[in-house]
Amino acid sequence: MGKGGSLTEGVLRKILLSYAYVGIWIFLSFTVIVFNKYILDRKLYGWPYPISLTLIHMSFCSALAFVLINVLRLVEPVSMSRDLFLNSVVPIGALYSLSLWLSNSAYIYLSVSFIQMLKALMPVAVYSIGVALKKDAFHMKTMLNMLSISLGVAIAAYGEAKFDAWGVMLQLGALVFEATRLVMIQILLTSKGINLNPITSLYYVAPCCFVFLLIPWFFVELPILRENSSFHLDFWVFGSNAFCAFGLNLAVFLLVGKTSALTMNVAGVVKDWLLIAFSWSVIKDTVTPVNLFGYGLAFLGVGYYNHLKLQALKAKEAQKKAAPEGNDEEAGRLLEEREPEATGEKRVSQA
Repeated sequence: MGKGGSLTEGVLRKILLSYAYVGIWIFLSFTVIVFNKYILDRKLYGWPYPISLTLIHMSFCSALAFVLINVLRLVEPVSMSRDLFLNSVVPIGALYSLSLWLSNSAYIYLSVSFIQMLKALMPVAVYSIGVALKKDAFHMKTMLNMLSISLGVAIAAYGEAKFDAWGVMLQLGALVFEATRLVMIQILLTSKGINLNPITSLYYVAPCCFVFLLIPWFFVELPILRENSSFHLDFWVFGSNAFCAFGLNLAVFLLVGKTSALTMNVAGVVKDWLLIAFSWSVIKDTVTPVNLFGYGLAFLGVGYYNHLKLQALKAKEAQKKAAPEGNDEEAGRLLEEREPEATGEKRVSQA
């Protein structure tokens, strides 16, 4: 083929690879969510200990990240001072542990479909916290969009057949902590030029999560586990569950690294609809017409939010290309600072 044909093949290969990354991420994210629900739901596997499950994930991910970085040396470690670790990574690890704990706890009380509907509020939480911490500017147009998403989720909650107030509080709390974590990553790490991929992020953050989770685990779940002496940890169930959680982080790295965080956000909407369909058809969760109407309204709001993000990223990319050579680094940093805000996805024990 000529030069034009080679170019066409290269573009086609890139498109196919992008779809492959999206497919792998959706599959692993889907698997982790359903797997966690299976383990934690009292009517399924019947092991309702979310802190313990998250501790298993954190210990497994910490150990595997350590091996990949220090033994196999497949990933280069990030140079980090003690002060930066204590002032930046530790607070982010604390927020992450709370987010994972509460989100996994919600699986005990809520259906998979309804949890995915509640997760549509992530852009609302990220934007609101960003404005409160002066990381984002307030725009009435954006706020109206956030209100439309909130209205849609409220309608979906009103139509939920098995509404559980405690479960909703747990999931909303998880969203608030995760949104705060995403904003803090921008403030504490990205603004200082520290960019962690999922492996190095787990290497530093997962041990912090493990330590923070030990405190509530010691008082809340350890006494119950001691009384339940008949239970034996199934290596294949929990090992494969932790491995899937780690694989999800690798998929995130591939998807965001090879495409963009916005692509992952858009793919997340597709994954949510698939999970709702799976929850209704296979798990036999009740999904009402009011549920679907409310989530459909929220979906339109999230879609418009993603459209605005895409326009903003295009504008910044154009600014980067038009900037003088000396300002390329600064323009690139501006673009990178916007990407964590677009993700809105949990990484390890949830998706």
